Amino acid sequence: MSIQSETLKGIIYQGIDEFQDHLQRELGQYEYLGGTLYFAGGERRETFWTENVWLNPIKITFSSISEAANSLRNIQRNWAPVLFTQFRRGMLIQEKLPPINLKERPFPWTVPEAPMGAWTLLDANTMIASPLCSSPFPGGKISFIENKVDPPSRAYLKLQEALVRARRWPQAGERCLDAGACPGGWTWVLTQLGAQVTAIDRSPLDERLMQNPLVTYIKHDAFTLKPEDIGPVDWLFSDVICYPPRLYEWIQKWLASGLAKNYICTIKMQGEGDFETPKAFAAIPGSQVVHLNYNKHELTWIKLAPSET
Repeated sequence: MSIQSETLKGIIYQGIDEFQDHLQRELGQYEYLGGTLYFAGGERRETFWTENVWLNPIKITFSSISEAANSLRNIQRNWAPVLFTQFRRGMLIQEKLPPINLKERPFPWTVPEAPMGAWTLLDANTMIASPLCSSPFPGGKISFIENKVDPPSRAYLKLQEALVRARRWPQAGERCLDAGACPGGWTWVLTQLGAQVTAIDRSPLDERLMQNPLVTYIKHDAFTLKPEDIGPVDWLFSDVICYPPRLYEWIQKWLASGLAKNYICTIKMQGEGDFETPKAFAAIPGSQVVHLNYNKHELTWIKLAPSET
């Protein structure tokens, strides 16, 4: 058997283990490939409950492990497997490819610009591969080196991932608003970067952060404060527990005010989830809505000001 390849007329959506039903609802019609992988014909559909989206899938048939590896190497360098069958054979193929770094990352970390492809096996002699994917991380996943001593909550990992994915983070001296800050996981990340943080919550932050000279604490419901009450900020962050429409209404006030440059907010779901409000967030110019590796039943909205460089 010689190597044969065929460009597929559609997109592969890589779902999230515990939320595959959410992706199925978003897609409507699809072909289930196996594991967390779904194929849908035509142009890319608007989906949010994915770990990764394979944007240019190719079906490759081969007769040997070497042929499979060579077919991928001839396309580009970086490939990460997403296997749901033929695991041993898949690992033998991956071993013949250039190594990729799967170690836990420090923060901050700049994502390389080189594309990260994804591939899987359908059977012993058939693979699907996509050199272009929506996530820059191998297999759509990233893990950070955890600090189990200083942060007051593990929520800090979520913000670290969002900032790395955005490829931008607050600089020393920039002003940040952290809404729903208690106990202070996100505020901790921002102070580590040297940013000045206005932290708003009805409950105080961890005592160490309350004593930090970079932190100004306001005991209040952030959503009842007008943007003019806070003033201009370089970054607006929110991890507030609320229904998505309420967050959207509050963000609209900030957008109308023009007082915030960059936004990262968690869209937290209740019950079966809200499938309409994330679309409204995604429709805001310059926005992206993603499910982070450290997200649970929630999505993250990211909107950055145009780069000045």
